[in-house]
Amino acid sequence: MDVSSLFESFPTTRILCVGDIMIDCFIKGKISRISPEAPIPVLHTQDEMVILGGAGNVVRNLEALGASVTFLSVVGDDREATSLETLLKTLPKVTFSLLKDKTRTTTLKTRFIADNQQVLRTDREHISPIHESLEDKLINLFKQEISKHDLVILSDYAKGVLTPRGLQALIKEAKAHNKPVLIDPKGRDYTRYNGATLLTPNHHELIAAMGISSDSDKDLVEAAQKALKLYDLQAIIVTRGAQGMTLVKPSGSIEHLPTKALEVFDVSGAGDTVIATIAIALAAGATHSEATSLANTAAGIVVGKVGTAVVHPQELLEALHEKEIHGYEEKIVSRERAVEIVNLWKRRGQDVAFTNGCFDLLHPGHVSLLKQSKARANKLIIGLNTDHSVQRLKGPTRPVQQEIARAFVLSSLECVDLVVLFDEDTPLELIQDLKPDVLVKGADYTIDQVVGASFVQSYGGEVFLVNLIEGQSTTNIISKMAS
Repeated sequence: MDVSSLFESFPTTRILCVGDIMIDCFIKGKISRISPEAPIPVLHTQDEMVILGGAGNVVRNLEALGASVTFLSVVGDDREATSLETLLKTLPKVTFSLLKDKTRTTTLKTRFIADNQQVLRTDREHISPIHESLEDKLINLFKQEISKHDLVILSDYAKGVLTPRGLQALIKEAKAHNKPVLIDPKGRDYTRYNGATLLTPNHHELIAAMGISSDSDKDLVEAAQKALKLYDLQAIIVTRGAQGMTLVKPSGSIEHLPTKALEVFDVSGAGDTVIATIAIALAAGATHSEATSLANTAAGIVVGKVGTAVVHPQELLEALHEKEIHGYEEKIVSRERAVEIVNLWKRRGQDVAFTNGCFDLLHPGHVSLLKQSKARANKLIIGLNTDHSVQRLKGPTRPVQQEIARAFVLSSLECVDLVVLFDEDTPLELIQDLKPDVLVKGADYTIDQVVGASFVQSYGGEVFLVNLIEGQSTTNIISKMAS
């Protein structure tokens, strides 16, 4: 597999996705007491995050990998449906049509988390099959879109959007246009998926659907081969958790791929990442074997993240080349990537310090600041002003060194774990995204003057003022050079 050529083709792929979309809400906080009203813990909420779930997570993964996506679904006519539309609009390569049904409730899954552990989940949903009139509208939308796309994903979460009749109509239409159909199945009745190109069940789902009691390698392959014959499939890719994946084809070809996960923190949404990666790889020209290998690597990455997460092409490339985030260039990351890494660090119990600046000409004062900052936490992140940001703050003659040079010098320091560029005048937005445990600034500020101090303190974080080395500044160095 020529990985570089394959990845270059990702942005040209067009994928049509239909399925059950929902909202995943994560409410995080701390538990420090038991309620006096009942023997239950009291969660003091500190943070709330709302993201696309179900088929929406498949769409997020496809878009993150570079595909252009058209998404079709049925939702309620409620506040949650409006939230879904808002979230989908944030994905630049996604177009969508959400049919609204006043009789339905848009699925909302709320997870309450304390100290990185779920303590409660609540589901609000309507899972009866959609009305036949809405089903016909969905099928007609699909017929209008199918010719414009390379491949179809039917994301079945058993919430009623994909009925047996609807599934067969969509599969038949896709086959008429010679478009592959990928399905992540639910339940034990696989007759509804008859004629699909490829299924991606987990091992428990497959052996239950095929009436087999054991999930040994032999029995799993037997179950897959039975499904291939019964339901006219071209391939089955079975996800097997810690045992990796297995690809089975009608020809008798069998491939067992060991897991690529280094650490497993959260398996929620991993199946969405798998089917999205397989889909974009096949659409870009990969074989079933190549797509399975790539998806296995993607799954190993995503289970090391917290919550329903996505995988980006650069992460895949790094994993395929066995890179770690400790080389100089690998420390310089985007804001989005930094958030993912910080979440992983915190899941491991590591705390994070943050400081920021222009760091134009690195001097002993800078080094002292950074060493003292790292001494306050396990990890240190530097927020670095971009060239445009420095010019607005310091004038048109600054910076002396361009941002990439400044970032590279900082990343070469052992005490620095990540460098993140920001273009705003202040690092407030970056601090709000990263939520550091410790915010560090020079003692020439007071705490009330430190940007982001009140935000960090609001969730129990620390603001630390570092004693500076007198007379050390970039401005002084430039003045001496000029004179």
